Amino acid sequence: MARYGLVIDLDYCIGCYNCQIACKDEHVGNEFAPVAKSQPTFDHFWVGIEEVERNYSDSRIEVTYIPTLSQSKNLLDVAKDGEVYERPDGIVIIDPEKAAGKKELLDACPSGRVYWNEEANVAQKCTFCAHLLDSGWTEPRCVQSCPTSCMIFGDRDDPNSEISKALANGTAQPYNPNETDPSVHYIGLPSPVVSGTVILGDCDECADGAVVTLLDKGGAIANQSTDCFGDFLFKDLDVGKYKVKVEKDGYESNIAEIEVESDVTQLGDIILH
Repeated sequence: MARYGLVIDLDYCIGCYNCQIACKDEHVGNEFAPVAKSQPTFDHFWVGIEEVERNYSDSRIEVTYIPTLSQSKNLLDVAKDGEVYERPDGIVIIDPEKAAGKKELLDACPSGRVYWNEEANVAQKCTFCAHLLDSGWTEPRCVQSCPTSCMIFGDRDDPNSEISKALANGTAQPYNPNETDPSVHYIGLPSPVVSGTVILGDCDECADGAVVTLLDKGGAIANQSTDCFGDFLFKDLDVGKYKVKVEKDGYESNIAEIEVESDVTQLGDIILH
């Protein structure tokens, strides 16, 4: 039997909210016993969209859109009476009858993507549209609705499946490192970065084409040329100490020691003389 999973490539997510709308369309006003009761119209987002805005320089601001949904097995740790169970295909389901009144399930999801349905008196979350998969569908509504195909759904145990290949390259990560054996992973989650702008001191202009090298204690690990705004950006770094070396013909090189933090380490203007 398939063991379902989902990989979301954030480099292709455009923040269109189609996945969230499709989830609402499928679950609001519809009950799919024994998988889930109807999703409330408001406040519940079984597929949520987190917008992370990062300011790299005066001329460069990027927004990363992160569709978030829970298939966390952490809920199984607090479920003592079968109110949460894992199906043979790996989908974690909150039983809409047995879980009635058990609000403690909300705190069991590290990503905070379990919601409380006041009217039904039960915790609810993404079901991977299990009712559709059971009827022959090959993917949930959120995946089916994505215009950029940034969502890769399938059998994690099939080495030939697209999701298995995406997981095998090692770049996919869970949304929250505290999730137990998550079946949802992401490519391109916001990670520590270093950014800066190189300025030519003699003319006070942006240094287009300056060579910027990033070094750690082992030597050079990456290099790039500044763009027409003099900007450079190194992504996917580890927290720690580095050196940044900037070079351009006709100017003295500039070397700075930096401490990379967990978000954006912005060096500001680097002047070449």
